[in-house]
Amino acid sequence: MTLYKQLLLSALLVLLCLCAGLWMGELTRTRAFLINQMEVHAQETATSLGLSLTTLTNGSNIPAMETMINALFDQGFYRLIELRDVDGKLLVERRADATEDQVPAWFMRIVPLSAPQATALVQHGWQQTGTLTVESHTGYAYLALWQAVQTTALWFSLTAAAIAALGGLGLRILLKPLRQVEEQAMALCNRQFNVQEHLPRTRELRLVVSAMNHLTVRMRELFQEQAAIAESLLQRTYQDPLTSIGNRRYLEAQITALHETKHEARHGVVKGAFLLFQLQDLQAINQASGYQEGDRILQEIAAILRQGCRDLPQALLGRLSGGDFALLLPNVDEHTTQQIANAILTELHLHAAMGAAPAHEASVCCGGVLYEQATPFTQLLARADTALNTARHHQARTVALLPLADGDPTMCAGKTQWMELLRDAIANRAIVLYSQPTVSRQDPGTIIHHEIFARVRTHDDRELSMGMFVPLAERSGLMPALDKMIIELLLEQALDQFTPHRIAINLSPLSLADAAFSSWLDGQLIQCARKDLRLNFEFPEFRIHRHSEVIKAFAERIKHHGHRLGIDHFGQGLTHFGYLKSLLPDYVKIDRAITAGSLDEQSDSCFFINTLCNVAHSLDMMIIIEAVETESQWQALSALHVDAVQGFYIQQPQPVSMTKK
Repeated sequence: MTLYKQLLLSALLVLLCLCAGLWMGELTRTRAFLINQMEVHAQETATSLGLSLTTLTNGSNIPAMETMINALFDQGFYRLIELRDVDGKLLVERRADATEDQVPAWFMRIVPLSAPQATALVQHGWQQTGTLTVESHTGYAYLALWQAVQTTALWFSLTAAAIAALGGLGLRILLKPLRQVEEQAMALCNRQFNVQEHLPRTRELRLVVSAMNHLTVRMRELFQEQAAIAESLLQRTYQDPLTSIGNRRYLEAQITALHETKHEARHGVVKGAFLLFQLQDLQAINQASGYQEGDRILQEIAAILRQGCRDLPQALLGRLSGGDFALLLPNVDEHTTQQIANAILTELHLHAAMGAAPAHEASVCCGGVLYEQATPFTQLLARADTALNTARHHQARTVALLPLADGDPTMCAGKTQWMELLRDAIANRAIVLYSQPTVSRQDPGTIIHHEIFARVRTHDDRELSMGMFVPLAERSGLMPALDKMIIELLLEQALDQFTPHRIAINLSPLSLADAAFSSWLDGQLIQCARKDLRLNFEFPEFRIHRHSEVIKAFAERIKHHGHRLGIDHFGQGLTHFGYLKSLLPDYVKIDRAITAGSLDEQSDSCFFINTLCNVAHSLDMMIIIEAVETESQWQALSALHVDAVQGFYIQQPQPVSMTKK
């Protein structure tokens, strides 16, 4: 029971006791008054009637006496009038029952009224001739008492109702700060830091609100401090301070993590392009115009590169050193690579021609390598540098692309062929599902959820990674159809192969932006909740920032049905962590590039992950480490404050049973 109800109930009980006491007092006073009135009335009647009968007491005029007594008795105020002679012989008697139809019998039983009697002597001269007895009728007294009780109860009820209403309103106003404290506490549990601006006048309540505000501010500051430390460490480790894009270490870690994933290497083709952009004669620019001018040109080149690959969220951009920039384009073909690189070169030269560069032209050339297999960073860099030398030699404003090795074909399939594979997979539902458990770090036997991986099966029974088709599906508008088909395939499977019944899947924000898909998905989520199936929807961090409003609205809808939201590749975007406070995901998966390095207690990665854990735990979020594939990695996790683990060391992805339930 709430404090408001308890206080209101207590006030009503006190008021009820007060009203009951007043009511009983009023009832007692009224009863005593009526009894006294009946006594007086009976005595006056007996005295006056006795005097009247004195003139008729010669002993022979009994009819006249009876007539006089009947006339008085018929007025109805008496229960008994009798006349006896001196010997006690009854001469005249009139009697009536003491009943009253308008008064409840129970009331007359619990509030008894004794009928008072009065006597008077009837004389003839100085000689007594008889005795007159008069007893009042209690029916009228009961009626008067009942009406008085009803009137008093009505007024007490109206007064109590008015006091209760006014008291309830007063209590609501008085306890409003406490309700706001309750809302503030619930918001704090939901990882929202709300502060009450207006303090109540009541001293005790003001102290409570002040203490709650102090706690909220301290929690917010703690989150901001931890987030700032994590961001600072991430930026110092993986971000170029001049251009705010990734540095060489960032690129190397991301490419290594991308190309060394065992599941990708075993079950799919890894393809893409690695481009190098080089600003010519950076040293000459610094000497001619100063280092500040050279830094400005490098920042503008980084901005143009970032803008040029904005439609490819998976693209990785970094500055290697000096005027050298690198751009990794995963899952793209040769035609798309040529378009992106030529568009960037054109924009760079237009920018220089408009006077953004010094008097002598700041020329930029580009060379790259096309790959279709997992390739080490050093090999990609060496081959792309060869292509860059070719571009510098020919001084052409077009990109020079080379295959990974001399004599190799460029790419096994172009855009048209990849599109045909994608459309065929959607039409024929040529999708294979794999699942891999995510387990508790403290208890590996406890499964947190099962993550689903989707692969495209070709006509020759090869299985290609879904990541190779996602950029193409997004550009061609096929992403909603692809996501819908994967979810339908998942929901057709027997739930008993997943224990617990919680499954994590990847979802594209572009699908959520489609009204028809979003409406269909809402219906499916309600059905899942009824079947005791809960889904975790994961979005990569580089998608969060571009589609934050859509994902936030989606998260608010699904949490009502017990479904959850997760962030994948956390830390890859090198962005501010403040979005965690507004989005409030249920868990984050740290990007494998961060955990791929050394995890000993003195390493930057270990310190960063523990700091990130503090940030996430302050917002009641789980931290998951993925790609744990060796015993040494598992042992290194003992120094980290992570909650769950996923990887080959726990279990390899297993095909999902295609048997319908």
